[in-house]
Amino acid sequence: MGTIAMVARRVGEKDNNGAAVSGVQAIYLAFFVSILIGIPGIIFSEDLLRMMGASEIVIQEGKGFTKLMLGSNMIIMLLFLINGIFRGAGDATLAMRTLWLSNGINIILDPMLIFGTGPFPELGVEGAALATVIGRGIGVCYQFYHLFKGKGIIKIHSQNWQFRREIILKLIKVSAGGTGQFIIASASWIFLMRIISYFGSTALAGYTLAIRVMIFTLLPAWGISGAAATMVGQNLGANQPARAEKSVWRTGIFNMIYMGSVMIIYLLSAEILIRFFTNEEEVITYATKCLVTLSFGYIFYAFGMVIIQSFNGSGDTRTPTIINFFVFWTFQIPLAYILSISFTLGPSGAFYAILIAESILTIISFLIFRKGKWKLVKI
Repeated sequence: MGTIAMVARRVGEKDNNGAAVSGVQAIYLAFFVSILIGIPGIIFSEDLLRMMGASEIVIQEGKGFTKLMLGSNMIIMLLFLINGIFRGAGDATLAMRTLWLSNGINIILDPMLIFGTGPFPELGVEGAALATVIGRGIGVCYQFYHLFKGKGIIKIHSQNWQFRREIILKLIKVSAGGTGQFIIASASWIFLMRIISYFGSTALAGYTLAIRVMIFTLLPAWGISGAAATMVGQNLGANQPARAEKSVWRTGIFNMIYMGSVMIIYLLSAEILIRFFTNEEEVITYATKCLVTLSFGYIFYAFGMVIIQSFNGSGDTRTPTIINFFVFWTFQIPLAYILSISFTLGPSGAFYAILIAESILTIISFLIFRKGKWKLVKI
């Protein structure tokens, strides 16, 4: 988020070299942060799974996956961070091609490494992690090629690799809010999983499956929201705040149309989609209930994610962090616990809590965005 905001602002100011320098400093930060995540992730993988309420069987099956994914998080971090550089420069097509490449390889390798197809070893769950690492690693190589040799707006030259302390500090300041948003949201999902695990492994499996299906259809919406962040950053850099705001409203409408279409598909055929992934009836019941419940808020999510990303694109990452904190931690998690356990609604209580919280987040974000203070942020 911080990278998109800073690169977009420099590009809007017609300072492409400054954008390249900002991108390099972001890459330095990625290396440092990935080490802080990777080492504990490798050492404490079993403890993390146990803390999440996993059974000993699940821990033994999943510890290798967890070690590999967290230990190689640098690759995954670079994939999204460099795509942030491309998006900040307005080259979302290149970012999309990178994801097509990395995810396409991942999809091809997954069954081969999981089930041991042909000459590949049967690695089970660990095979899924290895496929992800290989696919995204190739994606990162593709990104670096375009940063050094490509024809995009951002070109990194040898002189851009100088360590710039003042830019690093500015990037940390802008990125801190974005980091906070992800930590708050991720922790919220972890607590929700912990609440749902109270009702057994099938409920947790159904919830996880539904979220996976949702994430797949949310990817285009995130792409649209990312476009709003880029347009806001570049227009503010070009001293065009009115045009920046207009781009947000228009992008929000497009996203609502897309998400509304997905909502209709889910309401009509959620169970059919879930059955494509599993034949366990109890898991299907929980997953279908989750997918249908959450889809009722899709139009709200669509507009809310555009506004949140627009805050971030302006460099105002603090405001959405505060909103996320109060909505997710002080409202959503307690509500999920109360509805699920105190009111004995079971996993459905957590699903309702997510729907209500995300809708409230959109309303609050809209009201604050209308005040326009994000237009005055300097980065």
